[in-house]
Formats: sequence, structure tokens, C-alpha cells
Amino acid sequence: PMKTEYEARILEIDPKAIAERILALGGEAHGEKFMRRYVYDIKPGDQSRWLRLRDTGREVTLTVKEIVSDAIDGTRETEVVVSDFETTNELLGRLGFKAKSYQENRRTSFVLQGVQLEVDHWPLIPPYLEVEGESEAEVRRVAGLLGFEGEALTGENTIKIYRRYGYELDGIAELRFPEGEEV
Repeated sequence: PMKTEYEARILEIDPKAIAERILALGGEAHGEKFMRRYVYDIKPGDQSRWLRLRDTGREVTLTVKEIVSDAIDGTRETEVVVSDFETTNELLGRLGFKAKSYQENRRTSFVLQGVQLEVDHWPLIPPYLEVEGESEAEVRRVAGLLGFEGEALTGENTIKIYRRYGYELDGIAELRFPEGEEV
């Protein structure tokens, strides 16, 4: 079933300071992971809906993402777990979907008062914090505990965040970390 995501991002964070703050407030560290994904257009030119095939190192999912607004509750998704990243990519190709991009990121996960906190590192842009909860109020409450309120929170998706830094994500076929880069 389609699910509304309640998430906000806080841009240009200091990852070490954020991690310390989360832990000082009683949050729990849930580890680091390297993630890779293929992104496919559902309808060429439509940036409001796309398919994402993602491997988190722990599970592989296929997701339809739909952006209805830049609000904290502006993203809808329908997701299913699949068994194999490369085979699913091949299957989608046989169905006529061609990956428009391959993307990598690194993520450090925390939970604070039931809310998922992700420190995301992406190539070319500064790290940001994603705050995801069961409601907008929950997201705002935990972001507030961390010292972030109002305009410090954005519901913008990754495409729009990259645009803030002068990059058109749709024009980058391979978004990889440089060889040997430590995050």
C-alpha cells in the first residue's frame, strides 16, 4: 500500500556534532551503511514520480516515489523487498525501463524517541540530516530537540537539494564517491 513519508532534512550539518547531540539526548546508534541505487523514469520528463531500486547492504527494495509537495508530508511511496539488486535491474530492463542514473551514498542511522535519524553523505554536496517519523508533529518535535526549527527544516527531495548546490541530478548518469574517499 502507498505510504506517506513524514520526513524533513536539515542541510549542511556537522555529522560528528549531530551524532554527539543525538546520543547525549538518549538516542541510539544503529550503524553505518553504504547504499547504491538505480533510478528509472516512469514517464520521461516527469520528475514527480520515479522508480528506485536500492541496495542498503542489508536489503534490496524496489520503490515508486511520488512527490506531491516540498512539505514534510509531501512524499508518497509504495515499496517492496526484492531478492537481488542486479537481477531486478535486469528484469526492469526487460520490461523496458532503462536506469537513468546510478547513485551512491553513505548513511549513519540513529533512533531518538522512536524517530529515525539519518546522517546522509552524498558525493559533491555537504552532509545533511534526515528526520523521519510517524507524523509531521513527531518530526518537528525531535528536530526541535536537536535545535532545528522552522526554516531549518526542508521537505525538498534529493533532486532539489542538489539543485541548491548547482547540480542537475537528472543530468548525472553516475553519482559515485571518488575512489578511496573516506566519509
